[in-house]
Amino acid sequence: MGTENPNHANNYSRPPQNNNSPFSSSRPVVGSQASAFRPTPVLSTPPSGPEVSTFRPTASYVPPTTGPFQRFSSPTPPPHTSPIGQPPAMRPPPTMRPQMPPMHMGSSPLSMNGAVNLQQSQPSLGPTNPSAVRAAPSSAWPGYTATPPAPVSHKGSYGPAPPQPAASGSFSSHQGGYGPAPPQQAASGSFSSHQGGYGPAPPLGMYVGGPTPPAGGMSGLVEDFSSLSIGSVPGSFDAGLDSKVLPRPLDGDVEPSSFAQMYPMNCNSRYLRLTTSAIPNSQSLVSRWHLPLGAVVCPLAEAPEGEEVPVVNFATTGIVRCRRCRTYVNPYVTFTDGGRKWRCNICALLNDVQNDYFAQLDATGRRIDLDQRPELTKGCVEFVAPAEYMVRPPMPPLYFFLIDVSINSVRSGMLEVIAQTIKSCLDKLPGSTRTQIGFITFDSTIHFYNMKSSLTQPQMMVVSDLDDIFVPLPDDLLVNLSESRSVVDAFLDSLPSMFQDNVNVESAFGPALKAAFMVMSQLGGKLLIFQSTLPSLGVGRLRLRGDDIRAYGTDKENALRIPEDPFYKQMAADFTKYQVAVNVYAVSDKYTDIASLGTLAKYTGGQVYYYPSFHAAIHKDKLKHELARDLTRETAWEAVMRIRCGKGVRFTSYHGNFMLRSTDLLALPAVDCDKAYAMQFALEETLLTTQIVYFQVALLHTSSCGERRIRVHTAAASVVADLGEMYRQADTGAIVSLLGRLAIEKSLSYKLEEARNAIQLRIVKALKEYRNLYAVQHRVGTRMIYPDSLKYLLLYALALCKSTALRGGYADSQLDERCAAGFTMMALPVKKMLKLLYPSLLRVDEYLVKSDDFEKLCRRLPLAAQSLDSRGIYIYDDGFRLVVWFGQMVSPDISRNLVGEDFAADFSRVSLVQRENEMSRKLMGIIKKLREADTSYYPLCHLVRQGEQPREGFFLLSNLVEEQVGGMNSYVDWILQIHRQVQQ
Repeated sequence: MGTENPNHANNYSRPPQNNNSPFSSSRPVVGSQASAFRPTPVLSTPPSGPEVSTFRPTASYVPPTTGPFQRFSSPTPPPHTSPIGQPPAMRPPPTMRPQMPPMHMGSSPLSMNGAVNLQQSQPSLGPTNPSAVRAAPSSAWPGYTATPPAPVSHKGSYGPAPPQPAASGSFSSHQGGYGPAPPQQAASGSFSSHQGGYGPAPPLGMYVGGPTPPAGGMSGLVEDFSSLSIGSVPGSFDAGLDSKVLPRPLDGDVEPSSFAQMYPMNCNSRYLRLTTSAIPNSQSLVSRWHLPLGAVVCPLAEAPEGEEVPVVNFATTGIVRCRRCRTYVNPYVTFTDGGRKWRCNICALLNDVQNDYFAQLDATGRRIDLDQRPELTKGCVEFVAPAEYMVRPPMPPLYFFLIDVSINSVRSGMLEVIAQTIKSCLDKLPGSTRTQIGFITFDSTIHFYNMKSSLTQPQMMVVSDLDDIFVPLPDDLLVNLSESRSVVDAFLDSLPSMFQDNVNVESAFGPALKAAFMVMSQLGGKLLIFQSTLPSLGVGRLRLRGDDIRAYGTDKENALRIPEDPFYKQMAADFTKYQVAVNVYAVSDKYTDIASLGTLAKYTGGQVYYYPSFHAAIHKDKLKHELARDLTRETAWEAVMRIRCGKGVRFTSYHGNFMLRSTDLLALPAVDCDKAYAMQFALEETLLTTQIVYFQVALLHTSSCGERRIRVHTAAASVVADLGEMYRQADTGAIVSLLGRLAIEKSLSYKLEEARNAIQLRIVKALKEYRNLYAVQHRVGTRMIYPDSLKYLLLYALALCKSTALRGGYADSQLDERCAAGFTMMALPVKKMLKLLYPSLLRVDEYLVKSDDFEKLCRRLPLAAQSLDSRGIYIYDDGFRLVVWFGQMVSPDISRNLVGEDFAADFSRVSLVQRENEMSRKLMGIIKKLREADTSYYPLCHLVRQGEQPREGFFLLSNLVEEQVGGMNSYVDWILQIHRQVQQ
């Protein structure tokens, strides 16, 4: 659209794809056979430009074949700084560490009785934090001082040291930590722990902290990796893996700091996260990476606290862009020739500086007006676009409601809730006096409403001919909200009573959808669909197909998770062409075919909200909150997005809720802060000649205030020749987010088992490749080694396999619930995805009976059964639901204070409300705090008592990721299974 060049695409030939054969295991894996991600067949490319009438499904990524092993590692690059307004100095790729002669490694820091030690080390050469490296008294080690080291405690890591006698089986753990505690003397067999602590202490005499060269006469190599030592007790079949020392993300998503440290002018990582910020310099290096190579983009993410995205208006100058590759001016361009020319950081073309944009350079080569040029100092800016970026006048914010008024909608209370919520949000809709609004209701007929401002009451017009839909009074069905406010209010007030006696069970959803398209096609906007039953009349009618259990486990299984009728894909393509985004609110206690209805949201950049077994008394607050946020959050309209990258790199596939307008242009009729998009890139050349690769995301959109704007995010990443450096700079969050999207897409073409196996296969290959880096230089033995940056990858991968979208088979999730979860996960930003996969578990009963600080007493606990005490009260929070779990032995006085006199009754009939006592106020305060931490969704609160089956089948133990549930491995078994396959 406009000069974002929808017709200009980077048409490159794709590299050959390779199918990786599955591997077999001696013990059962997640499925019986593993397989790699298989590419989805690419259909014919739709015509570029706004005339899009078909869609192009994204292609899945297949890792290239494995290349030769490289048994060298590289130092961690120091934080990179450069003058503001200039690109970072071009530094050579990390050099390879010379191979040292084999030396005696000394004793491995294994605990007694086969327990596990978590060893974490820092890079041995050139560390970012020199204090983390302690040398032996001997000065024979280059780069280490001869000063005897002092023991320094570092959370979660320790290095080898001279072994000293220690009491057998002694451990000490600290609250909230998963690393070793300082050495303590303990009696044999004793075990000391605090709430949330799972870190064992190293043997006495062992230094706690970063890597330490062997002391005294013992010599060896510093280990540049973390490890789990897996050993069995003699004469026992127990593998000796203590679950308490396994790494767990109890601090939530921790964004990698190296990305911002090396290039401080990069955009914030909440906008753009790379799966690794060390870009491989060759195809052979890519083939050994095995994990996804790509990025996750959230273009309208909320700015960090205290920051705002600067708005730049070039006015008469026009937006400064490269005339060849169309890159926007950014902090990494360089100015030469006294400021009269600038060099593009993407394609290296030398561009002329317009007279209105000219500024002289100082002695260091920087522009003298840098302080007034945020586009040259900030990685994230927003440009005001001139008229040439428009193909039509900027559209107003437009909200159109398509509401099912059949008997299910009325009896469940949905109709009344949405009417009240829409009315309460009218004053908060974006766009002020420009906002447009309209309504259609339907059952077996279609009802249009004339809301012309000259009327006192809306006029309803009924169309019963479903085969030949027409729109009566097309000019008065969409009205300006400020002008027709009284008519809109009158309609919403009367809507519940208008259909309160309706007993119609039919749904003419397809014809109603076509009618909404006819009304909205002139302007575009956001279509909000409220559906409570399976479409049964007219075009797009669907049949009950979710109960066919014979299809599960066969090649026909995936057909249940894709649209049955091509009508919905075609409608989605038409909506996208005319800038209409669709959000689906599915409210039903029966099968409604979310796989088909969700297609409308998937290809229009929309969202699916699913409320199974909806009843207003239970779900009212959740529906009200999520609908209100959907209506009032800041939205970018009629948008297109393109991501550019430097020479030698190109993006090959895109994953999320959108439609491709050309090979690299994403059509997004509506975008907001809760939407994220993933993409994969590949190398165009056998060997990269540049030392830095730049990425730039550009989102051309219309703001709610009526301005055409371009949100631009720019980032730089180093090119490396070392596989170890790629792993050190890896971002677990981005990798998991991309892996999840790939697996969900695969489940649409293959069995769920194959989608889960594909995740496992890639992780096994990656860890095996990483192991080969150190197998010669270090005595790896039976240890499972991994980079510290990916210490949570195995747990998140297990959580992905156990997620609602991918777990089990027919009996493990309702079909609609599984499909809705898939649509949701395809759009989630990284932080929300990780919280959904590994939720918070808090013990709150101590806080409720004491006056101590909440942060001090309520620590996150592992999602394992051993975390639950029958005398405690816990809160489980995954961002979409809250479960308050009461142990069977909780004091009756506490239960009475929290749930009233009904505490002895079945909790499925008890509601949690605030009562007139301090304990109840504290609990409701915790729940409120958790809900306010992330307002994207409204977690519905459920009460569960140990041993009871709660309402709607939510059972806390079935959601403990680390436990064995439904034939899926526990965390310990998962680690052991991966370890065996890595060693094969």
